[in-house]
Amino acid sequence: MGFKMGIVGLPNVGKSTLFNALTKTASAQAANFPFCTIEPNVGEVGVPDARLDQLAEIAKSKQIIPTRMTFVDIAGLVKGASKGEGLGNQFLANIREVDAIAHVLRCFEDGDVTHVEGRVDPVADAETIETELMLSDLESIEKRRANLVRKLKGNDKDAQQQDRLLAAAQAMLEDGKPARLVEVDADDDKAWRMLQLLTTKPVLYVCNVGESESVEGNEHSTKVAEMAAAQGNSHVIISAQIEEEISQLEADEAQMFLEEMGLQEAGLDRLIRAGYDLLHLETYFTVGPKEARAWTIRHGTAAPQAAGVIHGDFEKGFIRAETIAFDDFISSGGESGAKEAGKVRAEGKSYVVKDGDVLHFLFNT
Repeated sequence: MGFKMGIVGLPNVGKSTLFNALTKTASAQAANFPFCTIEPNVGEVGVPDARLDQLAEIAKSKQIIPTRMTFVDIAGLVKGASKGEGLGNQFLANIREVDAIAHVLRCFEDGDVTHVEGRVDPVADAETIETELMLSDLESIEKRRANLVRKLKGNDKDAQQQDRLLAAAQAMLEDGKPARLVEVDADDDKAWRMLQLLTTKPVLYVCNVGESESVEGNEHSTKVAEMAAAQGNSHVIISAQIEEEISQLEADEAQMFLEEMGLQEAGLDRLIRAGYDLLHLETYFTVGPKEARAWTIRHGTAAPQAAGVIHGDFEKGFIRAETIAFDDFISSGGESGAKEAGKVRAEGKSYVVKDGDVLHFLFNT
């Protein structure tokens, strides 16, 4: 599995420009006026991973298949969105379907690009969006708790759990804080996630800066970094303009362009890595002469569940996983060398897959 990241922000902060660059498409109309994104645009990209290329070269794989990441470009939110202002609640609903939220914040000065609030203040922009998401959650919670009353009178255990969690979220929100700050026990984790509250989504702040500020950032991105640190959230600095230019170049030209700009890697790479960290994701590999392929799992996933990412039958009939650590695969020159060096391990159902593991699953049909 990959993961789905919703790109949100106020109008004219560079969301659609960034989306176009990241997905190398022009499916999202980037224009200098609010609400140019009417329907949420969805784009899938392969996750760049140099390890996959190394594995494929050693195994002489005919095909390289990276794991996938989905970006959802959601229309610009404005103050009052939770009450139907701008394009209203239909777009707040789109946020419920994503795994994480990327708040794109305008951290550049440009008199030719209008700002919906008439000023450049990324921290205030972030607070505007967070407030709208919190208000929407509060409205949703109040309705859902009202609908649970009859089941609660009948001592329905699922309803009692749901109401207890909703009450905890409501108390946090009424205190002016997002629901993600609620401490949830492991026994409640699944039920908590099923509530799909907007403010439980992990947040990554994307500071959209000018081309000349893409390496060090500026005073605006510094303020965002301080805000993110105080909240326990993450941030990345990206120039949507640079990403748009890179997306039009061949790989070699893109690398030369990045070096000229003083950048070591494209913003896409930084954004994906930050997203992986945010969602506690890891990658394992399957390698052979036909294909070298990357698979995404959550940190702490056991071998049978990791196998299930490939196919449900692999999980149901799981016997064992023949496992080679990435470094051992490389240093041994491939699977045969790893076997000769005693680096291939047979792992059972309790084995927790590590990032970079090269796996071969054995299962009953």
